Amino acid sequence: MNPQFPIKVSIIVPVYNVELYLEKCLLSLVNQTLKEIEILVINDGSKDNSQQIIEDFQIKYPNRVFGFIKENGGLSDARNFGIDRAKGKYLGFVDSDDYISETMFKEMYSLAEKHQAEMTICNLQKVDEVGNVTQKLTQLPGFPEKIVLENHLSVFSDISYFACNKLFRRDLFNEKRFKKGIHFEDIELIPQLLLECNVLAFTPDFHYQYLERQDSISKSHTMKGLDILNAVETVEKSFHKSRFSNQKEALKNFQILEGIYTFLAYLAFVKKDEDFYKMSQKLDDFIANKGLKTKEMLQFNRFGKNYLLSLPLKKKLYYLLYFFGFKGLIRRLIK
Repeated sequence: MNPQFPIKVSIIVPVYNVELYLEKCLLSLVNQTLKEIEILVINDGSKDNSQQIIEDFQIKYPNRVFGFIKENGGLSDARNFGIDRAKGKYLGFVDSDDYISETMFKEMYSLAEKHQAEMTICNLQKVDEVGNVTQKLTQLPGFPEKIVLENHLSVFSDISYFACNKLFRRDLFNEKRFKKGIHFEDIELIPQLLLECNVLAFTPDFHYQYLERQDSISKSHTMKGLDILNAVETVEKSFHKSRFSNQKEALKNFQILEGIYTFLAYLAFVKKDEDFYKMSQKLDDFIANKGLKTKEMLQFNRFGKNYLLSLPLKKKLYYLLYFFGFKGLIRRLIK
């Protein structure tokens, strides 16, 4: 073991009012087959019984689980709190209502070390509250275990920017942190971290189980969705400063996937008509300012395949109606 890093992986778990799910999450972490880990559980001002659960795990696993209490500051603030206290060579982030396979961090750590990868990625799947898989989210279909970014920059616009299914070498965070007070902080930060990488590693195993909760904040779609467009703008600035600044196609594809398709997926569930039309105008302005053409959006390829054609019929229809200006019809159909 590297004496500089007796802890191989620091797992950071922000907690806010998740007493119904926290025990299952923490059990999946303490049972990891990789033993040289620390689990930093950050109680971000919970008002339920979450703190008692954390304390119970601390007593039972005193050399593995480390609990902290802080005033509520949001997901980014809690993650940053954990980053500042982490001792591991690598960092992982697990949301406190999700859970993972027993071998997740052992495999991802081994791949990172084998390929000297700054970022390691696994597949993930959505599950319901009784554990049924509702959607498999395949991340890098057909890609090798070792990915040299210089030769595969398409991954910049192809991958999903979740923090939870990735292992990061800690020095990626030397100058960067999650932005506080925004939604979609992953889209804002992780593409910037990826631009600092030379090598990515990938395992096709579905190690991460992402719980779709009916009461989740992700179900309340509001004007905060505009943070997606702001995140894309921030990433664009970093891209122009990066060694890939001349790779304009990669940036354009990122703008299309995250700035348009991801934003439209969010917009479909905005409840208030007023918010829907305000946000759609912001999207129209974004498209115009980037000089993106309808043809480019229709022909956008992800992993070498036309993205629009690969979607289910209902989603395909929604995007086509939007691209051709039928916003009023969309609202009637959604309602």
